[in-house]
Amino acid sequence: MKTEYVRIYKSVHTWVGIVSGMALFIAFYAGALNIFKEPLNRWAAPPIQERPLIPLADTQDLITKTLASSPSAEKGFLVYLEDAEHIPARMAWRVRGPGDGEDNASAPITHVASLDLQGKAQVEAFQGNRLASFIDHLHRVVGLPVDNDTNRWVMGVFATLYALALISGLVILLPSLAKDLFALRIGKNLKRMWLDTHNVVGVLSLPFHIVIAVTAVVFAYHDPIYALQDKTIHAGAKPADGQRERAAAKAAVRRDPAEMLSPVALVDKVKAFSPAFEPAFMQYRRVAEASAEVRVWGKDAAGIMPRPRGGFVSLDPYSGKITSSDRMPGRQDGPALIIHSLFALHMGAFGGIAVQWMYFLLGLAGAWLFYSGNLLWVESRCVKRLRGASDSDAPPLQRRHVQLMANACVGVCLGSVCGISLSIVSAKWLHAHVENMAAGHQWVYYGMFFAALAWSFRRGAARAAVDLLCLAAAFTLAIPASSLLGWLLPDLGLWAHGSAASLSVDAVGLVGGMCFAWLALATRQRVLFGPSHSIWSVKSIA
Repeated sequence: MKTEYVRIYKSVHTWVGIVSGMALFIAFYAGALNIFKEPLNRWAAPPIQERPLIPLADTQDLITKTLASSPSAEKGFLVYLEDAEHIPARMAWRVRGPGDGEDNASAPITHVASLDLQGKAQVEAFQGNRLASFIDHLHRVVGLPVDNDTNRWVMGVFATLYALALISGLVILLPSLAKDLFALRIGKNLKRMWLDTHNVVGVLSLPFHIVIAVTAVVFAYHDPIYALQDKTIHAGAKPADGQRERAAAKAAVRRDPAEMLSPVALVDKVKAFSPAFEPAFMQYRRVAEASAEVRVWGKDAAGIMPRPRGGFVSLDPYSGKITSSDRMPGRQDGPALIIHSLFALHMGAFGGIAVQWMYFLLGLAGAWLFYSGNLLWVESRCVKRLRGASDSDAPPLQRRHVQLMANACVGVCLGSVCGISLSIVSAKWLHAHVENMAAGHQWVYYGMFFAALAWSFRRGAARAAVDLLCLAAAFTLAIPASSLLGWLLPDLGLWAHGSAASLSVDAVGLVGGMCFAWLALATRQRVLFGPSHSIWSVKSIA
């Protein structure tokens, strides 16, 4: 390939990375943690007090009595089949606001129901666990404050730029791929070592990044894509006005929820239909209408799952007849299997725990890839400045835009790391003091994020990097420390769960905190004793 073409692609790769790198760092770092959404929810769930889960066999009685006393639950509610620390009650639901959709299986619940000692329905308001959903929100909209269509489209733009960076980066490496792929030159030339590592990580994880880039674009724009399909491919296929009227008349027929089959009977029908399917919870919808439906959610280790929580099979809750299995792992038809494969590939919802850990490590490596790319750009500008400087003992003054880019990179990337760790810790420390934890997580994260960004511009990239890495280490180590205090001093209002899922969060927090502490020490050495021409040296800004 001609040198001039490589130079063009290198310029494209550089500037696309500069524009999108910091936003994609947040998306990848939050996405890596979001792979373990259920362990995070279990770690952050407060212990259930004086509300033991009723036996599954009594659930139909609970449903009937609760619907009689709380008709608002008829629109939709959940029945949990498992017993775990993050399950607050056997029956729960969310009171939807204007504009909320019906498909709210993963939405934070607001009410729970149980049976008291006299066998009466006891309905309570409940502050659902918001930690994992908040981290998922950061992942979906690259750290923007509101999770809406506009911000998801912004994420789609960054995903498109991300795909362009992948293509251009591969073109740059093609001429010397065989020679330089595993040439990791470790030594005093830190820039060369970082560049080699950046290239190796980028090439070896290329299939993963291609999958993430393509599926992210599809997820961002799936609504406009479906709308375009309705106007072109499916034009005229929607029901006519007469059909709509008949459907509305049919929906007006009221059914008695007391006549529904019990959850145990419905689960038995699902197990008979697919023995390998492992039900976890049931999502009831419109139970008093003719269109009543129950979705039994669960997993099949041998199937393709459209979501990390698995897939579902739909039944009529009154007859037990299976009405749809298009989203049931192992039972999808061809088109559904293709679409669900895209979801599974993006979310790591296949292959069990081994694939989840692989996606977790690949996600962290991806975040490092964007961070290191921006730092390499900054360092290359420092080297060019050094070459153009006259011989003198004083290091050359770095250009203003290079300093600003370094400050922004450190503030945004390390600020998001500090903010996420502090937000995880706040799930336990603020639970008893904050009425709305959804807002609490936002205040904690964005307060820390903007404080770190301001600190980076105030102190400069070199000094701020050390400070923020120390904070990241402290906040991340505070995750297992909070559980330890909850176990040793329960009067503090903290708690510690003994399940493997909760302990895994503490273990990852311990390892992550130690890694950040090591990075802080290594960065401090670089700042104090590194080359004076580097922007990562205090000598250049003294």
